[in-house]
Amino acid sequence: MATKKETLTRRASRVRRQLKKVSNGRPRLSVHRSSKNIYAQLIDDTKGHTLASASTLDTDLRTSLKTGADTAAAAAVGKLLAERATKAGVTEVVFDRGSFIYHGRIKALAEAAREGGLSF
Repeated sequence: MATKKETLTRRASRVRRQLKKVSNGRPRLSVHRSSKNIYAQLIDDTKGHTLASASTLDTDLRTSLKTGADTAAAAAVGKLLAERATKAGVTEVVFDRGSFIYHGRIKALAEAAREGGLSF
């Protein structure tokens, strides 16, 4: 029987394997959710560089948010990441949800990033 960590790692690698097939050189919008915060970053896999990042630990978001663990915080991170991505010249990305299901905070971040100008 596989442990929970092994199961999550296998699921994340399965998602990333499928993304590499359809990415066509687009940057990857990677999302990580913890129990207290949410993190997102744009990664250029061909060069191995992070193009833009945002999280609930950023100083401008930390003061304005009640908590970093709700859908409002995730939406704020999505909008901030979209702003930083457009400054970096990125509009087309591939969404990497990792081992998390597309629901709740992950979905709120993705929809806010779409409203901010990113297309995926």
